[in-house]
Amino acid sequence: MSDTVPHRGIITVCVMLATIMQALDTTIANVALPYMMGSLSATLDQINWVLTSYIVAAAIMIPVTGFLVTRFGRKPVFVIAVLGFTIASVLCGLAASLEQMVLYRLLQGIFGAPLVPLSQSVLLDSYPRERHGSAMAIWGVGVMVGPILGPTLGGWLTEYYNWRWVFFINVPVGILTIAGLMTYLTDSPRTKTSFDWTGFLLLAFSIGGLQMMLDRGENLDWFSSVEIMIEGGIAITAFYMFIVHMMTADNPFIDPKIFADRNFSIGLIAIFIVGIILLATMALLTPFLQQIMGYPVLTAGLVMAPRGIGTMVAMMIVGRVISRIDPRFLFAFGLVLIAFTLWEMMYYTTDVSQATIIRTGIIQGAGLGFVFVPLSTITFATLDPRYRTQATSLFSLMRNIGSSIGISIVIFMLTRNTVIVHADLAAQVTPFNLGLHMPGLNQIWDMTTLSGKAALNAEVTKQSAVVAYANDYLLMMYVALATLPLAFLLSKPSKRGGGGAPAVAAD
Repeated sequence: MSDTVPHRGIITVCVMLATIMQALDTTIANVALPYMMGSLSATLDQINWVLTSYIVAAAIMIPVTGFLVTRFGRKPVFVIAVLGFTIASVLCGLAASLEQMVLYRLLQGIFGAPLVPLSQSVLLDSYPRERHGSAMAIWGVGVMVGPILGPTLGGWLTEYYNWRWVFFINVPVGILTIAGLMTYLTDSPRTKTSFDWTGFLLLAFSIGGLQMMLDRGENLDWFSSVEIMIEGGIAITAFYMFIVHMMTADNPFIDPKIFADRNFSIGLIAIFIVGIILLATMALLTPFLQQIMGYPVLTAGLVMAPRGIGTMVAMMIVGRVISRIDPRFLFAFGLVLIAFTLWEMMYYTTDVSQATIIRTGIIQGAGLGFVFVPLSTITFATLDPRYRTQATSLFSLMRNIGSSIGISIVIFMLTRNTVIVHADLAAQVTPFNLGLHMPGLNQIWDMTTLSGKAALNAEVTKQSAVVAYANDYLLMMYVALATLPLAFLLSKPSKRGGGGAPAVAAD
């Protein structure tokens, strides 16, 4: 679109509010779960459905965004999505039972699914091509900082007010967003097109089965459980049938021509891997601070918050220099920063200082900023604008699936390695180990008393967990480094701006 888009600044603020509101809700409820258990009379296993229902509903509905915009127009879909999300948030805050909470979280996920891809699509359409880097920097702040600040804000609201305010906080944001969108957002052309129910249902079953498998696998011991095997089988079978249908149908749910764009296809793979690193690292750091370091929820949130500052600063820098520096180099630089910080985190012990954690978090946040903005920009640089809404939906979907898979992998590895290392360390705990007879220690870890044995076992378990965390960080570092070659498989976008036609890529 041209430089003469009216009210671009206000539109940018509105879509940013929508992005932040949805991104926050992916993590803000996590810290409130223990408090919800008492209010809703739920067990630990049952309360996890509060998270699962939202994630599954959002994942299934994200790909539908492209069709809804094509059929009904961008403005009404965006406004209804924000309105529905806001109302569902109020209902979540008022929920009196677990059944009500799960139902309202499903609604929240359904209405929240279009918000992030629509926000990205609106910003790409509102800014000329040469300013897409700046637009993605603005958009990325909401997407990346939301999940980082979610636990901190959720902990603060739960600690000083009530867990219900985790949901009520969306109300003023939703009202402002709706008012701005209705007043200033222009509509997009509408096309009467048929809905590919077969493709949608196949993809929904595939995504739903995968998300259920990832979410419940840890509790059910993965493939030793019949439920997990069924969910995995449904996911694989439905996805295979979806691919066959997409390639043979006359009007498929997702147009396969969209994948002919090399930057877009490689970008989907890259954002999937970045998604693994983004939330998996946070899923490790939060329990490390609370369970190993003994930090209260609020302190842990405050220690992690500077990571978001690093992301914001890096995104603002990238937004200014991306037109002068090859975005592929910025992307690669961000991956190197992330890999370096994960290498540092491998050496975290129970004596690690807050200053070290904060410094590492800021650098890691900056690395994510350097990764996310160039990747978001270059992925859509050569794509035909008519595919934009569908493409942004797939981009968000791949990031979410990557995050779910990443969290499942690191938590599984953490549990498994803790048990293995515990067994190895426990084998060294014998009356003949001279280290246990040092002055002072033989009183704390007296193996002739129950309290001494319990204290010794607790210390062995803690140290085993520290080693398991280090192994997970090492795995994430390898994932970051393995992503580096993708940076140079991408095509450098042309500096030619404007126009509706895709820019010509230059290798």
